[in-house]
Amino acid sequence: MVGMGYRTIKTAIGAGLAIWIAGLLDLEFASFAAIIAIMCIEKTKKRTLHSIQKKFFASLLSLILGSICFELLGYYPIVLTLFILLFVPLLIKGRILEGLVTSIVIVLHIYTVKEASLENLLNELYIIFIGTGIALIVNSIMPSFKNEIEKYKKEIEHKFSVILYEFSLYLKKSERNWDRKELVEVENLLNQAKNIVIQDVENHLLRRENKDYYYLEMREDQLEILKQMVDILSIVSSSKLDVKQKGMLANIFLNISQHVDSGDTTIALKQLEEYEESIREMELPKSREEFEIRANLYYLNFEIKNYLIIKKNICNEVNVNYRG
Repeated sequence: MVGMGYRTIKTAIGAGLAIWIAGLLDLEFASFAAIIAIMCIEKTKKRTLHSIQKKFFASLLSLILGSICFELLGYYPIVLTLFILLFVPLLIKGRILEGLVTSIVIVLHIYTVKEASLENLLNELYIIFIGTGIALIVNSIMPSFKNEIEKYKKEIEHKFSVILYEFSLYLKKSERNWDRKELVEVENLLNQAKNIVIQDVENHLLRRENKDYYYLEMREDQLEILKQMVDILSIVSSSKLDVKQKGMLANIFLNISQHVDSGDTTIALKQLEEYEESIREMELPKSREEFEIRANLYYLNFEIKNYLIIKKNICNEVNVNYRG
């Protein structure tokens, strides 16, 4: 059903539970408990907790300040106006302006019954506790994002593999025509995956580290390197000059493209070291064109080495699990 998401279901259940419990306790304005529950239920546990804190303290402050104002100055519209003028700056200063709506409704309840008695104050407190409490309980049950995150990781790794494969073909076939769409697609996938991972982080209040978040940051850093390499690859591939190191680097790119999902960079880094050694052993360039091609190849070697080092460092630091 359209719009029937997990949050919608939780909101419906929370609202029903809140008004049912408030009704069982025979509380006046019982329906407001459902409204509080609805307003407190957010996408993640962390956001829900922050929302509850702000609305609870704002409502408590309004109950105290409003009762004092009405009891001292009377239950008149002008007093309500004065209360709001005093109250809003306090919420802003306390950084709890998010609780304005619920706190104003609480005050209006007192204004409606025209008596700040202990019974009426307790009635409002019970409503606040029920609404926020139900929101906290209902939102403590969160779906697992593990499968969704793993799916994104597979798609991202596939795109990286395609990009590196295209790099390899670029060096082997000068007439190769690549539209570079994978660079845009993988960037979109990274942004989407990061949003999911952030939600997952905010659903674990006591867990500060998230390996998937570090993984995505690593991929973002690697993507920036690949973007920087594209134009240089175009220059190198456009040259008809036969340079041995061009084919060697193409094979290294091919090997890396086949092991994107692996955390082991040992073989690839060793190949790059051998490649650097072969460059040092070569005779000096015989022409300006050969010099430029070899310089660009050395640059590409430098960048792909950084690409691998980023992966190696993140694996060592946070022990990111890779498939393969």
